Amino acid sequence: MRRAVKLVVACGAALVLAGCTLVPTAQSPSTIAKNQVGFELQNKTIPGTNNGRVRFLIEPIYIVDASGHLAPSSRLVASPVTLASVLRELLLGPTLIESSAGYSSALPKDFVLVSATISNKLGLLDIATPLSSLSRKDQILALGQLVLTAYGAGATSGIEITVAGAPTTSLLPSGARALIITRSDFASLLNA
Repeated sequence: MRRAVKLVVACGAALVLAGCTLVPTAQSPSTIAKNQVGFELQNKTIPGTNNGRVRFLIEPIYIVDASGHLAPSSRLVASPVTLASVLRELLLGPTLIESSAGYSSALPKDFVLVSATISNKLGLLDIATPLSSLSRKDQILALGQLVLTAYGAGATSGIEITVAGAPTTSLLPSGARALIITRSDFASLLNA
């Protein structure tokens, strides 16, 4: 008898809960009155903060175009803009639309950016593995992507790359190597 009562209660509860999931369909969208929008979804500030607001800025990242040159592409980044946030957008690579137009990234898929900061307008990038495993062409394009994107984020004196904390020299398009690389070193790679 107890088993039958439990079964009837479970079936009744299931029917009640099933009724909660029925969402009526409509042929066209309907407007919701502002006073019916809950959870502060129309609030312009972040809940739980002292009137904090999120502002977004458009920042350039550099990707490889179909001709093998570096071309800028715009990305939305939360303000205040940091070097790390802009480089994270770069690591996401080209969008689906950009990819279908032939754009790509020379940075390896497994590229790990450990840290990225700016000190006295010099970008300090620490990466997990060296880019020297890439072909010469891809290595130069990848470094160009990093230095040009960092320039737009405020690293106007160039970037210095360390691998697991150890300083390393970077390959320039001229074939020389340098500890600090600048935008002017890679200007020849820009799509004119």
